[in-house]
Amino acid sequence: MLLAARARADEVGVSPISSGVGATLRFLAAVLEARTVVEIGTGTGVSGLWMLRGMRPDGVLTTVDIEAEHQRLAKETFAEAGIPSQRARTISGSALDVLPRLTDGHYDLVFVDGDKREYSAYLAEALRLLRPGGVVAFDNALWHDRVADPSQRDSETLAIRELSRLISEHDSLVPVLLPVGDGLLVAKKEWAGEV
Repeated sequence: MLLAARARADEVGVSPISSGVGATLRFLAAVLEARTVVEIGTGTGVSGLWMLRGMRPDGVLTTVDIEAEHQRLAKETFAEAGIPSQRARTISGSALDVLPRLTDGHYDLVFVDGDKREYSAYLAEALRLLRPGGVVAFDNALWHDRVADPSQRDSETLAIRELSRLISEHDSLVPVLLPVGDGLLVAKKEWAGEV
């Protein structure tokens, strides 16, 4: 199923997550016993399938993408993998239009692989959406080794640097940058009163 999803990604020019990032997302979903997950950037279903495999059997993935064609291909991926249709809710539209309509404090995991320039805005939405103890994960946190190179000043690199700063300075987040794929920046939202 993953090979077919990766082939679909090549056909439509989408860069799927690496197997290392996928295994990490599956692990996070399993550790959290995730019942509710939000994904920003559906692609062709590669990351969604990894997370669904780690989630509880009754878990529901809500995946948002501006490209309806990507979501159609992701539905094919999920169906081929035997994922019941009620476990993967696809919503077509801009993430910053869709996320405000989702329920506060309801989600166990938020995975972000969307427009890098909107990463800080996605963080604000994720903090609202996550339950205490929930986790947010951002793909491409190293951005092809550009983030660590101060001479790189393009808008996407600057946005990812800003995201890293916001997360590291946030009082209620416990972050870690994992060296898988192109970097996976993960942060746990602490329970109220945790020190």
